[in-house]
Amino acid sequence: MSSPSLAQARVLIAGGSRGIGLAIAHAFAEAGAHIGICARDPQVLQQAGIALKDAGAGAVHTQSCDLADPTQIQHWVDAAATALGGVDIVINNASGYGNGNDDASWQAGFDIDLMAAVRTNRAALPHLRNSAMPAILNISSINALVPTPRAAAYSAAKAALNYYTTSLATELARERIRVNAIAPGSIEFPDGLWDRRRSEEPALYEQIRARIPFGGFGEVDDVARAALFLCSPAARWITGQVLAVDGGQSLPA
Repeated sequence: MSSPSLAQARVLIAGGSRGIGLAIAHAFAEAGAHIGICARDPQVLQQAGIALKDAGAGAVHTQSCDLADPTQIQHWVDAAATALGGVDIVINNASGYGNGNDDASWQAGFDIDLMAAVRTNRAALPHLRNSAMPAILNISSINALVPTPRAAAYSAAKAALNYYTTSLATELARERIRVNAIAPGSIEFPDGLWDRRRSEEPALYEQIRARIPFGGFGEVDDVARAALFLCSPAARWITGQVLAVDGGQSLPA
């Protein structure tokens, strides 16, 4: 999965300590990039930082950050930019997982899925404007593309993230700052949503699994490979796009 063109790239990943975010960080580490990640759990961050160095990353910066807090976001971006010597790529992976229909679920989607990306990108833009290969990647979901009865708040937040992605791409296109999104389908990884549902809601797990045309759930590396491409110079002519990585899950039945 390595790409020589990303060696020495300075990459910030919000929500990069586990799951899809950590897989993306590993992909960039294997490419020789410098990496800054944030999450809330300092112990998990420390373990992730060690693993990224072992995977081949250059400089690694980890920092505890509540992505619902604008001040903490600004502090993380500034500290990571200082530690890495600038910023070339920003990846927004965090989610509030607002899977209910109560006010707390809607607020979590607004604060984390949407506004954390808005605030992180806003804080990083001065650094991206000094980069020779600036790119922003927002991690969305196919829930934003295909209605589901189980997660109205989450789906609406991701739909807003998609529209924000294309709007920001339009705003920054003349500056050649690329902005794209990935919409993963159902991805299974240890202690992730679908890993838990396999034992907690086996009927739903099998129902969704059977609907995926490629057969089974996707893996975190499927998303990481797409992220690596979209943020690399190989995708220099791509901006304002939302790429579904879902094994055909969002296609018409």
